Amino acid sequence: MGLFNFIKSNLLKSIEWTDNSNDTIVYKYPMDGRQIQYGSKLTVRESQVAIFLNKGKIADIFGPGMYALQTSNLPIFTQLMSWGHGFKSPFYADVYFVNTKQFTNQRWGTSNPITMRDKDFGTIRIRGYGNYAFRVSNPELFMKELLGTNSTFSTEDIDSYLKSIIVSSISDTIAESKISALDLASNLLEFSNIATETLSSTFANLGLELTKLIIENISFPEEVEKAIDQRSSLGVLSDQIDTFVKYQSANAIRDAANNEGAGGLGAQLGSGIALGEMMRNSFASSQPQQNEVQGDVKYCPKCGAKNAKTSKFCTECGEKLK
Repeated sequence: MGLFNFIKSNLLKSIEWTDNSNDTIVYKYPMDGRQIQYGSKLTVRESQVAIFLNKGKIADIFGPGMYALQTSNLPIFTQLMSWGHGFKSPFYADVYFVNTKQFTNQRWGTSNPITMRDKDFGTIRIRGYGNYAFRVSNPELFMKELLGTNSTFSTEDIDSYLKSIIVSSISDTIAESKISALDLASNLLEFSNIATETLSSTFANLGLELTKLIIENISFPEEVEKAIDQRSSLGVLSDQIDTFVKYQSANAIRDAANNEGAGGLGAQLGSGIALGEMMRNSFASSQPQQNEVQGDVKYCPKCGAKNAKTSKFCTECGEKLK
């Protein structure tokens, strides 16, 4: 092989990247010691950005399109290399392709339970899991903050870091919102939107955009779940008793109207309404007070702190206890 042919074989005439993976965020084009021929073709596909580096320093950035590489579209690189007018010699550069598409169905979950203080159940531990989606919104910032010296960068390389950020932010959001466990479990979509807004600035500082965050489930300790089920059952039973009271009263009035005797009217009304009220009062007396718990402990209705059963005021916030 002659010298001319050797030099020609070591010149790049076309640079492009066809992404065959679903998780590659950054791909370094393999130069293999070759130089870029002046006027060579650069192809950047949709959802890609090409970044040229000179001695490790970011120079020119290209969005989607097809380019003939020359001094006119490499202004920063030209300045760094001190190229003069009419420069047309081959040159060397590191070329990175950044994938700007959305990376969806990324999973997150709490490896350790989140501690929260609830007004109904006191201090409890909860777990959660879900998924999220993100994209690179600022390729230059992303490369400066996270790429380092890697030749490629995938979602797996950043997965653990992003998970820790999400779980930490959700924990802080729960604590700051002071939302109850019952409200949290029944408003997962609304809370997901709040957490997304809270995390947006953190992701932006990394050159990323959090496009979606979904909290699929929040789980409570077994004893709390039983208490929630019990409260739901009591609520349904209370509605049924109210309906029964109205039904009995209506029957008593109807029967009394059909009875010609005045004594019969009072007796009919009295027996029907009394039966309903008896059931209502019995049910009400069976429900626990807001701040009473089994044993010698009762919770403060305001801050959820534990207090002795004989306490008149909460030892944490001073709230009057029933």
